[in-house]
Amino acid sequence: VQLVESGGGLVQPGGSLKLSCQVSESIVNINVMGWFRQAPGKQRELVAAIDNGGRANSEHYADSVKGRFTVSRDNTKNTVYLQMNNLKPDDTGIYYCNAPGLWSDWGQGTQVTVSS
Repeated sequence: VQLVESGGGLVQPGGSLKLSCQVSESIVNINVMGWFRQAPGKQRELVAAIDNGGRANSEHYADSVKGRFTVSRDNTKNTVYLQMNNLKPDDTGIYYCNAPGLWSDWGQGTQVTVSS
């Protein structure tokens, strides 16, 4: 599988970005898709995940991003999104998407830098 993340950039605190992840194969049967973040000097962590099927309570967030980030998916486009609002300097890092525990391949990620 190939994963291509995009949409990162440099943004001031309080700003917004929307990340996209294009997957090279169909995600319609992938139960959970997630966004991961690797901050400088830290391990990669899961920050948001979305189940398939659009069921209620199908989104899951790390406490650090809850209320500010929104994950979504478009199975017809094999794409996963991460809307990030009210960004903070601690959100700085490289963002990756993947299916947690399913694929060993990772994309190059997209760099998000939050700084004034």
